[in-house]
Amino acid sequence: MAANSSSTGSKSSNSAGGKQSGPSAEQVVATFQRMRQEQRSMASKAAELEMDINEHSLVIDTLREVDPSRKCFRLVGGVLVERTVKEVLPALETNKEQISKIIESINTQMQTKGRELTEYRERYNIRLVGEGDSEAQGQSAASSRDSEGGGSKSGAGVLVS
Repeated sequence: MAANSSSTGSKSSNSAGGKQSGPSAEQVVATFQRMRQEQRSMASKAAELEMDINEHSLVIDTLREVDPSRKCFRLVGGVLVERTVKEVLPALETNKEQISKIIESINTQMQTKGRELTEYRERYNIRLVGEGDSEAQGQSAASSRDSEGGGSKSGAGVLVS
């Protein structure tokens, strides 16, 4: 009998508070913002590594035109070390290749995170402030403009600034 009363109690709580079974609007927004921030940090890291590749390319091109026995200086772990061009050039080329692989990996992760964000937005009907009514609401854009924001704040959707 106790099992029956607990199962009916859970059914009544689900039907009465169906919105409480999922995360609250604040939790949805916080998770969405965190996911967006993760994607932004990946993009900034990729941009930073792209600049490193450009610097490596510039140095490699410069060193190719120099005598291989000429001495050059390289910063390794915060320490400036003296080497020859023939020692430094292969290391720079290897570093450049490794950075390129890392960028490819980050880009793949960004695409995955973008798909996760899109799925999350669709699951919780998240719309961004200023995002076109034409994208989110399609044909109901004219009616939402007439109601002046009533459609963006009501319903099960979440509005994110």
